Amino acid sequence: MADRPYALRAVPGFHSNVPGIQLAAQTSHNATDEDLQFFQQLGIEWIMLGVEDPELQTVEHYKQFVARFAEYGMQIYRISNHAVHNVPEITLNLPGRDEKVEELMQFIRNLGEAGIRYHTYAHMGNGIWSTGRTTRRGGMSARTLDIKNATGHWGDEIFEGELTHGREYSEDELWENYEYMIRKVAPVAEEAGVFIGIHPDDPPVYALGGIPRCMFGNFAGYKRAMDIADSPNIGVCLCVGCWLEGGKQGMGAGVEEAIHYFGERKKLFKIHFRNVTNPMPEPWTETLMDDGYQDMHKVMQALRAVEFDGAIIPDHIPQILGGNRAGIAYSIAYMRALVQAANNESGGPV
Repeated sequence: MADRPYALRAVPGFHSNVPGIQLAAQTSHNATDEDLQFFQQLGIEWIMLGVEDPELQTVEHYKQFVARFAEYGMQIYRISNHAVHNVPEITLNLPGRDEKVEELMQFIRNLGEAGIRYHTYAHMGNGIWSTGRTTRRGGMSARTLDIKNATGHWGDEIFEGELTHGREYSEDELWENYEYMIRKVAPVAEEAGVFIGIHPDDPPVYALGGIPRCMFGNFAGYKRAMDIADSPNIGVCLCVGCWLEGGKQGMGAGVEEAIHYFGERKKLFKIHFRNVTNPMPEPWTETLMDDGYQDMHKVMQALRAVEFDGAIIPDHIPQILGGNRAGIAYSIAYMRALVQAANNESGGPV
C-alpha cells in the first residue's frame, strides 16, 4: 500500500494516507458525484456506506462501491446491512434464528472478499427508542427521549407497549442467545479478516418492552460480552452519545474510562462522536458537539492517549439551516479541530 503508508492498528488490513485518528462520514450507496466531491472537499478518506436494498448485498456490488469511492480518493470502512443485526430472531431466539445467523456469517464473508475489514453490529431485540424531535439552540431540530413516553423502531418495524414481543425475557436468556450467536460468528470473522465492533444499546441501561438491555447497556455487560467472544476480531463500536445517555452512574463507568479500558486492550474499532444534554433518568436531547454536557475535547484526548487510529464519525447530527451538508461540515470541522488539538498536546499523531 505504497500510496497509503499507514497501517491502521485499530482495524488490521486497512491503510490510510495520514496517521492517527481517522475522520469519516456516513452516506448512502446512491450518493451523487456532488456528494462525493463534498466529502472530498472536507478531507474525508473513510466512508460508512448505507446499503438498504437487499439485492445489493453481494460481493460484486461491494466491489463496485469500493471502486466508485476510490475514484474520489475515499475508502469504505463499513457497509451497513440492517437485515443481520438488531434482529429479534437472533437476540430473542425466535423462529428463523439459525437462518439469520447464517445470513450474518455470509455477509461477513462477503465483506472480507471485497476487502472491507469492519462491520458494526448491534444486538437490540426491539430497536432504537425515541420520543420524537424537539428544538435546541437557534431552532435546530434534534432527537429526544423521555423514557416514560417512547417507542422503538428498526427499519420499518415499530415497537411499543409494555411487552413488545408478547412476554418478558430474562437476562439469562439474552446472554445465552448472544453466546450462541457470537461463538458461531467470531471464527468466521477471524477467517474472513473482518473486525466486528458491537454498538451500545440506544438507549442503554433500562429494560424496554419487556427486554433487558443488560449486555451492551452498561460497562460490566460489555466486559462480560468481550470475555465470552474471546476473539481479537470482536470488539467495540463505542457510541459516545449512547454512553452519555446512560451516564457514568447508569453505565458503571464514564466514557473516558471506557475508552481507556477498551483502547488499552485493542478492542476499540470505531467511534460514534456525539453529545447529549444530560444523562438519564431525566429526558435528554441530542445536541451538536459543543452544546451537550460532555466536554468532547476530553473524549478526543482519551482517544489520543490510547493511540486509537480507527475511524470516528459524526452521528445523529441535529438538523440545522442549510441542509444536511451544513451539519456534516460543522461536525467534521469541529472534530478535525479536536483531533489537531489532541495531537498537538501529545506530540503529534501516532
